[in-house]
Amino acid sequence: MTRITVTVDGVAYEEEVEPRLLLVHFLRDRLGKVGTPIGCDTSNCGACTVLLDGRSAKSCAVLAVQADGGDVLTIEGLADGDTWHPMQRAFHEEHGLQCGYCTPGMIMAALDLLKDDPDPSEEAIRSGLEGNLCRCTGYTNIVRSVRRGARDMSGREVTP
Repeated sequence: MTRITVTVDGVAYEEEVEPRLLLVHFLRDRLGKVGTPIGCDTSNCGACTVLLDGRSAKSCAVLAVQADGGDVLTIEGLADGDTWHPMQRAFHEEHGLQCGYCTPGMIMAALDLLKDDPDPSEEAIRSGLEGNLCRCTGYTNIVRSVRRGARDMSGREVTP
């Protein structure tokens, strides 16, 4: 067992973990953060994407020990009480989800994308989310959701 210290959604945790424990299983099974789904366990789908030290990471491809000393933000850490984060609200209002399974990963990947490009074009959004798969939609509403989320986060009008 290895002792790790990690901050998840603003709360510090110190835990003993098996060195081979995946971050996604640590979040779900040890901390109860079930908003991060297990999609494929092979890092292909991106459903389990979280922000690790501010950058998107597929938590099924990261060991919990690799997050030692790090800061993890999950979909559950975005809302402020009952108030959704602007990106969550945008996905709801623009119908950027169908079954919802990929949505947490899409939202987290979108937030990482916006750090580098706060006003991304449709092409930039599609490129930035290409590691996250949705089997239900044609991505049009997802792209629209990210554009609206970007606009709402910056307080400006969205460009067509």
